[in-house]
Amino acid sequence: MRGKLMIGNWKMNGSLAANASLLTDLLADSVDVYCRSAVCVPSLYLAQMQSLLTGTSIALGAQDVSAHEDGAYTGEVSATMLRDFAVRYCIVGHSERRQYHAESDMLVASKAQRALAAGITPIVCVGESLAEREAGQTEVVVKRQLAAVIHANGHCISEIVVAYEPVWAIGTGLTATPEQAQKVHAVLRAQLQVATAHADRVSILYGGSMNAANAADLLAQTDVDGGLIGGAALKAPDFLSMLKTASR
Repeated sequence: MRGKLMIGNWKMNGSLAANASLLTDLLADSVDVYCRSAVCVPSLYLAQMQSLLTGTSIALGAQDVSAHEDGAYTGEVSATMLRDFAVRYCIVGHSERRQYHAESDMLVASKAQRALAAGITPIVCVGESLAEREAGQTEVVVKRQLAAVIHANGHCISEIVVAYEPVWAIGTGLTATPEQAQKVHAVLRAQLQVATAHADRVSILYGGSMNAANAADLLAQTDVDGGLIGGAALKAPDFLSMLKTASR
């Protein structure tokens, strides 16, 4: 059994004081939380969070990684650097990176490859825009995005996490219905089953405005193995509520 996995993506939010306060609140009320969990924080705070999370049940994650191992790539952070801070997970291919930084499917695949080589689990994000959904292209888009990662990492593809994040539902307040989410997750699961005999090991998370109010219905779907949580992960009561829901 995969069990549920809940990942908080803090995006470009936080401060030393705010981070410490949030983690204190999360850890103080972690009774009845049995699911796997992690927080993906801005790279500047990895050292702080490594210290705060050591010995706890919450794993540390990063929000991006370089496609390069080392060298003259000013501003980049390599997978081996992330490993120095005990990073367990790393988001790759988030829709904001694809949109604002023009990240291609091949670049995302390379980043996933670097993470895996360093012993870090990449959280591979896939998802369609509203225009693509309305044009009936949802399955084509998400399968193309995942196919690039499978092609580059075929022999160890069962070691990744996939996050389906419909772009039209990120930070908009819109959310895919549980049925819409399950339909896409099932497509992704089938694609993984063709690629590896161990597809059932791969957690497929939903990442489009999951919150405390809708988490239970989404998590009840057969192929929804958890959530990649944005804004709600910055609110300790909301994130805790979702962690407890995922633990039932």
